[in-house]
Amino acid sequence: MGAKRAIIIAGTQSGSGKTTVTLAVMAALAGLGHKVQPFKCGPDFIDPSLHKLVTGTISRNLDIWMSGEPFTCQTFARHAEKADISVIEGVMGMFDGGESSSAALAAKLGVPLLLVLDVGAAAESAAAVLKGFETLNPQVAPRAVILNQVASPRHLELVSDAIRKHCRAEILGYLPRTINFRIPERHLGLHMGAETPLGQEAIAELAATVTRHVDLARLMAIATVEAKQPRQKNQGQQQQPEERVQRGSALVVQKKRIGVALDQAFCFYYEDNLDLLKSAGAELVFFSPLADEGLPADIQAIYLGGGYPELYAPKLSANKKMLSAMKKWAEDDRPIYAECGGFMYLTEGIVDHDEQLHPMAGIFPVWAKMRKTRTSLGYREIRLRDDSLLGPKGTVLRGHEFHYSTIAEMPAAIPRLYAVGNGTEEGYRYKNVLGGYIHLHFGYNPQVAAEFLRNAL
Repeated sequence: MGAKRAIIIAGTQSGSGKTTVTLAVMAALAGLGHKVQPFKCGPDFIDPSLHKLVTGTISRNLDIWMSGEPFTCQTFARHAEKADISVIEGVMGMFDGGESSSAALAAKLGVPLLLVLDVGAAAESAAAVLKGFETLNPQVAPRAVILNQVASPRHLELVSDAIRKHCRAEILGYLPRTINFRIPERHLGLHMGAETPLGQEAIAELAATVTRHVDLARLMAIATVEAKQPRQKNQGQQQQPEERVQRGSALVVQKKRIGVALDQAFCFYYEDNLDLLKSAGAELVFFSPLADEGLPADIQAIYLGGGYPELYAPKLSANKKMLSAMKKWAEDDRPIYAECGGFMYLTEGIVDHDEQLHPMAGIFPVWAKMRKTRTSLGYREIRLRDDSLLGPKGTVLRGHEFHYSTIAEMPAAIPRLYAVGNGTEEGYRYKNVLGGYIHLHFGYNPQVAAEFLRNAL
């Protein structure tokens, strides 16, 4: 694969301390002078932003189902090549997620697994849990374990003795229960790294704790990658990402300026989507719907990602000049691609948890209403029902959906362009605007990036 060293840090379940241990290991290794390349298993936007905060390096999503095996393996190989060690944070429990699980990723990439084992409410019984993870699928058994929530030296002794007696995994160390570390949370998860939820003192303390209690030299030693040969092309993928795209005799090489919304309200983007757009010839021009009074000059299209428009709804609504510019852009039949939070921004407005109405761009004739509980979560495969910004009819894409808002029934006059694999229809079009709740990863079909640029004209 070209990688020097890599490790996947998995958990027994969500809440086991996987993110804390991952950030701690990344910070400690970086503090020792190693160049750390962070990755995140799965579709998450928030954890990668925290990885960047502690390492200074952009973190990449690795998701076999969502972006396809070839693209996932290529992404890992390309970025891991530049690092002393790659640290991959797992998703949920080690086996959770099927094809997109931490265990499946380990098998595909040939990367050893390190299991975070929360022993806060157990002693010798912790060995039984670890033994189960070792025997469920021996081909991807954890090579090592870090114990979390250790209460005392005696507690550590009881757990360690049981594990050494019954299990094969090597104990690399532990995190004490007394560690004073917490990342602020809200309805979509942890706070984004760009909001600096962790101060430098907290990161330094976390790194010092791991350096003191975990054998990092041994971690580096076991982080050896076994070479794997991925399949050559994704199902549904028409070309490799580095290829230039040709339709008929017209080669897409002209540079196009794409306006990308990026601020506290719009911050959910797969980094590889942006890279694929740049590789296809895009110049990305970032702007803030919160702070800017108008759209960037000389752009050909707009990309509105997800994020937290509901948290900034009063300020977004008060920026009438930006809303007016967005509305005029759409009415002039100019292209916008919007997903989740970006889609909410293009509706009549957002109804917040206090039932306050905040008018937005008014491009789609529905209101987005915030709910107290999650309204949608899961992977989505779509097939385009007609030619669109993202490609011709029949194009297959994959992505993920996660939100706490709902919209009323979209009027029948608004076309639905996505035939979703779960039997629903989504992806709403108004003139040359395409919006919906699904976050698409272009890696499953990299042709999409070039199609988007071609259609930007």
